Amino acid sequence: MTEPEKPFEGQPEVVEEAILHLKEAAEKAPELEGVPTGVEGLDDLFFTVTWRKGRAVRKPLGGIPRYAVMNLTGVADTGKSLMVEQYALTQAGRGERVAFITVESPAPFVAMGMKERARAMGLDPEVVEENVVFLDAASVHRLREDLPSLLATLAHAIKVYKIRHTVVDSVTGLYEHREMLARQVVRRIFNFLKKWYQTALLVSQKRSGHEEFSAEAAGGYAVAHIVDGTMVLSKEVIDTQYKERLYGLALGEMVRLFRIDGCRLSGHDTHVHLLEITETGLVKIGPSLTELRQAAKKDGPHAPSGA
Repeated sequence: MTEPEKPFEGQPEVVEEAILHLKEAAEKAPELEGVPTGVEGLDDLFFTVTWRKGRAVRKPLGGIPRYAVMNLTGVADTGKSLMVEQYALTQAGRGERVAFITVESPAPFVAMGMKERARAMGLDPEVVEENVVFLDAASVHRLREDLPSLLATLAHAIKVYKIRHTVVDSVTGLYEHREMLARQVVRRIFNFLKKWYQTALLVSQKRSGHEEFSAEAAGGYAVAHIVDGTMVLSKEVIDTQYKERLYGLALGEMVRLFRIDGCRLSGHDTHVHLLEITETGLVKIGPSLTELRQAAKKDGPHAPSGA
């Protein structure tokens, strides 16, 4: 792992190139557009606002903002890896190259599951195989423990394969047992991805001791405070009669939930939604809990399929 950056020595220096008028910065900013995620129900949760006759009107972005670096966090078995694999496959199916950095599971095993999901999504296997490029940090110790080597390898892959999207599953594994370095590691990865104009998803593992729907992960606030936005995945046991009525499930059953915990680059939905993992391993975002409560009052409890 890299050593902490040393402070600058000598007299303070004025860095004039770091001073920009808002107009100058805005001229360098890319156009805001959505990148389809391939996750049913997710793309319309990001939006822009236009003004008509003095009133704000939402316009769906149609995906996560291009060039955003988004964090997906949650405890085990909430669908994080499935969601980023679905995203990677969607981009590959659209003909855009994806770097998929495997930190937890070796690349051949990740590829095995992704091929099954590609079939479920109806994607051309040859197109997908051509456009997903693995960096196997799970198998290659040097990539997992030496951040400069990982970033140099990723830069090489981006240049050679013309990569536009990067997935890291999981970024937590790059500072495991070294949480004092979490903020430094995440900041360097974030800055790198911005420099190379990547649209990126970083998976971070939440400890079970953290509050289920907070954005904190193994590095505390290290990820959530640096990235452009966070999506929180959670699961909840049906342990009260109220939850029975709300979800339409029996006591002891389990339901998965999803929430966007902020996005700097665009507007976003702020409600908690149902999250479903289908039998074919695909993730779907369902109705919000607000909609469920309204439906429960009017028509009785809602039964989420496959939850």
